[in-house]
Amino acid sequence: MTSSPPAFRLGDAGPAVAEIARQLVVVGVLDQADQPTGDQASFTPAMERAVRQFQQDRGLTIDGVVGPATYRVLDEARWRLGDRLLFHDPSRRMIGDDILALQRRLAEMGFDVVRIDGVYGPVTEQAVREFQRNVGLPADGTCGPASFKALRRLSPLVTGGSPAALRTHEALRAAGPRLAGKGVVLDPGHGGPDHGAQAAGLRECDVAYDIADRLEGRLAATGVRVWLTRGAHPDHAVDERARAAFANTTDADLVISLHCDAVPDPSPNGVASYYFGRNEAMGSAMGHRLAGLVQHEIVARAHLLDCGVHPKTWDLLRYTKMPAVRVEVGYLSNREDATRLADPNFRDVVAESIAVGFQRLYFTDDEQDPGTGALNWRDVVASG
Repeated sequence: MTSSPPAFRLGDAGPAVAEIARQLVVVGVLDQADQPTGDQASFTPAMERAVRQFQQDRGLTIDGVVGPATYRVLDEARWRLGDRLLFHDPSRRMIGDDILALQRRLAEMGFDVVRIDGVYGPVTEQAVREFQRNVGLPADGTCGPASFKALRRLSPLVTGGSPAALRTHEALRAAGPRLAGKGVVLDPGHGGPDHGAQAAGLRECDVAYDIADRLEGRLAATGVRVWLTRGAHPDHAVDERARAAFANTTDADLVISLHCDAVPDPSPNGVASYYFGRNEAMGSAMGHRLAGLVQHEIVARAHLLDCGVHPKTWDLLRYTKMPAVRVEVGYLSNREDATRLADPNFRDVVAESIAVGFQRLYFTDDEQDPGTGALNWRDVVASG
């Protein structure tokens, strides 16, 4: 088994730190005057500030530490459209800002890339083939000089809203409001030797699994097909990429990942929801909509502090082929949140809130949508 790559932080020194500083300059978050160089280059406070800015801009966890995820995204950020040939390789995915720019350009011209995520997968390859056929180029799915030139020459064709948002609305309209036959992957966070956050005698892995179990029962009662990333055993543990890979083997429509939090300060409290995205031009429109619905239902029914809905590029959100959301339900380090999360009745309310948010996703007609906090899940089951 290979060990994880090292993490670099304030005070570290060496050639790897010099390379990180060079990349921070390349992506424009560190001034060249603040760039340390040489074999004994030191990780300076200016570098830490630059790393935090980069992490915020890229939807990563903001800690000022260049761990594996930050280093990987930093490497992706150096590519510009036209720097290299782009093609789909099933054995080693091409990822980078150049692919992000390509997907955005294709979407603007009306080609369906499904999601702008910077990953050159089979869907992006098919969109490139369609584009090449339309402009009279060999439809080989490889984006090279001729394709780059054609992309620069043509103007956007889609107007009147985001292409992804328009396709999302149409997909939801076509799916209809009935839940029977739809599929959901439930991802209770952590597990096995990884307990996640711990405080007040509670473990995040146990709380998340219990909420997932309650949510599974509600969804299954309406004919929804449900998969759990941790299977039938609460002690099963896999990393985020493995969870995404598992989800991609199913034909589920959505992924819902369940977590709670803990921090040294006992005052933070509340619920936050996350979806794949970095800015308005990059992200999952359906994930954004589901995250908002789930967030609002939990706030309305469970009366937790509303900590908002946020875009992130975490692996599970990015690498699932279907929309995914992550819900952070309360802080175990906060006395009031922990007391409530320890109560099975409260966990029932959270599970019901998420189930109702899932149901409301498929109401595209405002006159049919009962609105936040109004839908009774027993009525949904009875009508299913």
